[in-house]
Order: sequence, then structure tokens, then C-alpha cells
Amino acid sequence: MYSFDYQRADEAKAAVAALSTNGDAKFLAGGQSLLPTMRLRLAQPSALIDVTRIASMKTITLDGGKLTIGGAMCHAEVAANADVKRALPGLADLAGRIGDRQVRERGTIGGSLANDDPAACYPSAVLALNATVVTDRRRIAADDFFIDMYQTALEPDELITAVEFPLAERAAYEKFRNPASHFALVGVFVAKFGDGVRVGVTGAASSVFRSAELEAALSKDFSVASARGVTILPDELNDDMHASADYRAHLIPVLAGRAVERALSFPA
Repeated sequence: MYSFDYQRADEAKAAVAALSTNGDAKFLAGGQSLLPTMRLRLAQPSALIDVTRIASMKTITLDGGKLTIGGAMCHAEVAANADVKRALPGLADLAGRIGDRQVRERGTIGGSLANDDPAACYPSAVLALNATVVTDRRRIAADDFFIDMYQTALEPDELITAVEFPLAERAAYEKFRNPASHFALVGVFVAKFGDGVRVGVTGAASSVFRSAELEAALSKDFSVASARGVTILPDELNDDMHASADYRAHLIPVLAGRAVERALSFPA
């Protein structure tokens, strides 16, 4: 590690102002990706602006048909929150299976989304649930937020303050995890709404994506058999030391079926 300045922000506006005055600074949301990168000298920011103590970003509210989670809420807090477990049990379940206990106690939803690791769990839920990412200056629809590997629609000095989730009729996540990192080799989140089904897939490509084939099949018949009957082409999927593109293509409908089964097991 090397020397750097550390600042703790009390509000979002102050955090953004501090970052704007120092183009070489970074937000510190949980540090689960940033700090290892710094230790390897792949990133060398001159300052870290800690946003994890901003009170307005440390709340979870359930209002009618919308669940709002503050950007600084760590995974363990999301998993344990009574409103999340009642309104979107599939999201609470996902948060409770991210990484290991230490990661869940430090990593935050805002930090995960801003980093946009291609194998992270949260992006699949945000995309499938048609969530809205709220920043210090605008609202970004999930379909417009994720661009490519580690690339989002965020500006360099833009801070995620909250994420708004519509409430699905049924929703759940299933993943085949890498035994070493606990990241998703493939992860699938399914969300059933009154007007159809959305499916977010992570770990299988350079960035999270929606599966039109699974959405069409599950919108007609929200069942395990329907999900497993879908064929996914491997053409644009990852092919690496962990799994071939063909294997990932095989896993997607299998995991989608398991996610449907899990979704149907939660209280309606």
C-alpha cells in the first residue's frame, strides 16, 4: 500500500464536492474491490472519500409499491432487514449469499453497482427488478445503467445515493458460484410482474444482461419446466479457465429453473 488522504463525508453533496476538487480521488463505499486493487498498485488514488457514514444513504424504506435502499447499506443489512425480507424476499436472499460474512459486513449495494463487476450478484437483481439507480444528480433506469465490463452510465464524480426497487409478484436468484471467490460463475435473477417476466443474468458475459428467450418463455408459463426448456446460444458468452461458453449456456436455463422454484417457495 502507499500513502493517501482519507476524508469522511457527512452528506452526499460534500462527498461529491470533495471528489470534484481532486480528479485523482475515489469514493470509498465498502472497499471490497477498491482496496485489493490499490494493494496491487492497479489503482493509486491520492485520496479516498468515505461515503459509508452518510446518514441519508443508510436507510431502507418501504412505501407502497416501492422499496428504496440507501447506497451505503451493506449486504448484511439488506439481508437482515425486515422490510426487504417481507417485500422482496428474493433480494434479501441474494444479499445474504454474496461473498462471505466479512464481505457482506463491509460491501455496499452502491459500491457493487458502481463497480459493475461482470460476476457480481446485485446487477442481476437491479436489471430483473427494473430498478432505478438514484444518484446525487439524476435517476437512471436499470436498462440504461450497465454499459460493459466495469463500465456504467455514471459520471466520474457521480455518487449512487439509493436504489429504488418496484415490488415484483415473485422474484428470486440462483447462482453457480466460483468456489474460491464466491462470485457467480453464472447467476440468474427472475422477477415476475403483472405484465410479464424480466430475467437478469450475471457472470456469463462481459456485463450483466437480460435474457429475451427466458423472459418470453416465463411470461407465458412461469414454471421450472418452462425455464429449463429454453436454449441459450453460447456465441457471446464468456469462455475462460473457469468455464466454457457452452457450459455457461447450459447453466443459464438450469439456474433460471431453480430461481423460479425458489421464487415460488417464498410467501406471495
